[in-house]
Amino acid sequence: MQITVAGKQVDLSDALRTRVSTQMDTIAGKYFDHALEAHVTFSRARSFFTCDINVHAGRGLQLRGEGEAADANTAFDDAAEHIAKRLRRYRRRVNDHHRDLAQRARPEAARQYILREEEPGTETPMHDGRSLDEAYATVVAETQTEIAVLSVGEAVMRMDLADQTVMMFRNSASGVLNVVYRRGDGHIGWIDPGA
Repeated sequence: MQITVAGKQVDLSDALRTRVSTQMDTIAGKYFDHALEAHVTFSRARSFFTCDINVHAGRGLQLRGEGEAADANTAFDDAAEHIAKRLRRYRRRVNDHHRDLAQRARPEAARQYILREEEPGTETPMHDGRSLDEAYATVVAETQTEIAVLSVGEAVMRMDLADQTVMMFRNSASGVLNVVYRRGDGHIGWIDPGA
């Protein structure tokens, strides 16, 4: 597995880089036959360190963990524990997912956009007659993404592993585009237009 350890406005010691690489290899070896890459980023916010871990564990499977503490080692331990906890919860389903991957249809290609409101500092509700194009006219970022064919349970698992708030997928049972999302109360919402 290729591991990238970086610091944002933080100098990292060789001992920390070695420790991170060793522990990430241990986590990958325990839960995956072959993880592709991991990015570990440390930064400092006020009086504490933050650690953000992003692991690309296979086609369409991303994991994310965050941690913060008074020192960089403890922040990394916190983020690594978040990833390990999610993997323990979904271990069987992750392994089944990788075995079934060869039999599945290729995911659809899509684009993901991040839009910025044109008038910074003013929050104008959308019911004022403006369209979404008028209120959010500037594209800040554009990335390639995939819309995978998944069951609802697999979509929830992927969303949880990647620590995302929303995921669009093609329902394997109905073939219709569906969305799962994390609600404000902590529960999972599911939008199925085919129902």
